[in-house]
Amino acid sequence: MTPQETNEMPRSAERSLAAITAPVAALLAALLALLMPANPRLGDALNRALPSETDRRVVLVGIDDASLRDYGRVGTWPRELYGQALGTLEQAGATAVGIDVLLTDPSQNDERLKDAFSRANVVLATAPGESTLLASPEWRSPTGVSALNVSGDGIVRTFQTAYPDAAGTLQPSFARQLAVAAGKSVDLSDQPRVLRYAAPDRDRLPVIPFRDVVNGNVRYGDIQGKIVLIGLTASGTGVGGVRDVTGQTVPGTELQLRAVSSLLSAPFTTLPTWLIALLSAVIAVAAVLARGLWGFALAMAALLAAAPLWLGNILLPGVTLSLAAIIGTALVAAERWWNLRTLALRDPLTGFGNRVAFTRALEQRWATRQTRPLGLLLVDLSGFRKVNEVYGSHAGDELLRDLSGRIMQQKRRGDLIFRWGPDEFAVLLDQASAHETADVARRVQESLERISYRDLPLRASVGAARTGEDIQTPVDLVEAASRSRYRVKYQREQRG
Repeated sequence: MTPQETNEMPRSAERSLAAITAPVAALLAALLALLMPANPRLGDALNRALPSETDRRVVLVGIDDASLRDYGRVGTWPRELYGQALGTLEQAGATAVGIDVLLTDPSQNDERLKDAFSRANVVLATAPGESTLLASPEWRSPTGVSALNVSGDGIVRTFQTAYPDAAGTLQPSFARQLAVAAGKSVDLSDQPRVLRYAAPDRDRLPVIPFRDVVNGNVRYGDIQGKIVLIGLTASGTGVGGVRDVTGQTVPGTELQLRAVSSLLSAPFTTLPTWLIALLSAVIAVAAVLARGLWGFALAMAALLAAAPLWLGNILLPGVTLSLAAIIGTALVAAERWWNLRTLALRDPLTGFGNRVAFTRALEQRWATRQTRPLGLLLVDLSGFRKVNEVYGSHAGDELLRDLSGRIMQQKRRGDLIFRWGPDEFAVLLDQASAHETADVARRVQESLERISYRDLPLRASVGAARTGEDIQTPVDLVEAASRSRYRVKYQREQRG
């Protein structure tokens, strides 16, 4: 083994673990992205912090408290009131009108509404699962399911452009039909879409009372070219109220208006699952390679990146990516813990066990020495200090890596190598016969015969010992190997 090859050997346990923790981090992060359920909290925060404006083409006509006082409960008043309201809105030039009131009671059928409820720009609301059931089969206006996606915590975060009926057939939603009636092309899909939060706007046209529309007391300029949604906004009715991302209870009709406004705006782009998994893996590996606390910086960057992308109508799962970075950081922490745990047993220069590790390994194997004889080689290098004095410690490190590489080439499978001292190594031979112990010692000695560093001569001495009747303790084995090493050194000196 050349010095260059030994330089490429693992210098420490920390470097060797990086090759393990990086792919493990990538795998765990990818599994997290694939298996982790969507976390809506970040989306709620972005929706509240970065609200959008309700499209000014959409106007809400509210059936408010005053309208209920005049006409009574919605289910009991004459249906021709809707006809009068539609007449006013048609005269004012409304583009499309949506009636977000369920008209499914046949006992309240009114033939005079046939013409009003058969217009293509009028959308009637139906209950989920009853998208084709109306009070009159002669009403030909398009219908839409008046439904909202209420999550487990009671908050409406998303809506759909279609909902499946009892037979599994997709039926268009009320918001989608109203957007289509206004000329917007919207596909049918049961995939949830983000419901954009709209903060109160004082400059926006307030809710127009339903009774004013019935009586014709409206400015036509407020209606002309607009999409009008008629729905219940009265307080204290006990129905129609749901919570938005702020946690406040708002009329369901207002959220339907936000859904229509969302459909008129540019849609959000949802990143494909495979891309999220890939990004998670890359961030986790980057956290491992960056080491230290940089993983937390990556986690924070993933969260902060969600805001500008939200403004660009891109949904980035910042929480998932942030957790992926935390996974990488956690593996770095685990790696550091392992390094600290093994630091007392590992030589950082060669990667071999140190003298403490040698003592533990010898004690652990000592009990089985009768059936598995142990052999021990002790190797020291004369002239090592001279290399450090003349060429510096870096040269000494290079020489030790060369020496350890040569010994590594001669050991058998199952044998262990330890750095015994500054210029000494120990090789613990497992299940070694007397012949095998002598053979390994000979091969190690021969591999070190011509070792040198530049112009400085070096001499290696290899001593060998093996357990037997005269070896009663581990200390006896070490002393026997030491005596053998000194004999080899003495004989070399005698030969000149």
